[in-house]
Amino acid sequence: MKQEKITRFIKPEDANRKWYIVDAKDQVLGRLASEIAKVIRGKNKPTFTPNFDTGDFVIVINASQVKVTGKRELLKTYSHHSGYPGGLKTKSFEELMAKKPEFIIESAVKGMLPKNRLGNKLIKKLKVYASETHPHTAQRPEPLNLMEK
Repeated sequence: MKQEKITRFIKPEDANRKWYIVDAKDQVLGRLASEIAKVIRGKNKPTFTPNFDTGDFVIVINASQVKVTGKRELLKTYSHHSGYPGGLKTKSFEELMAKKPEFIIESAVKGMLPKNRLGNKLIKKLKVYASETHPHTAQRPEPLNLMEK
């Protein structure tokens, strides 16, 4: 008798979630964001299920010291629209880095997650802080080495 292959799907309740901490100091923004998105989505685990949240939590510290390559520091802009005529608001990378450096990493990671309800749920597992202090010591986060590949 021929043996049938069975695909196993893990339920979100059965996912073993961990907390990781990443130091963004002197890291390149895009490479950092893509690795964080993989961990949040759960793609680094053998139990990855595309339609469930099986990923881990990620804490990013030193967001104010993240780097970009080339002329992006001068040319990159972030824009949003209020929905009203003439409501386009644009800020440069330098302005955002001075005011809200957390937003830069959050928007880069959010752009790499699915654009649906699952993506909205996953982005809440990212905690970004401009300095080295964070309130998540009770979760005992493990350091996540992204550059060992």
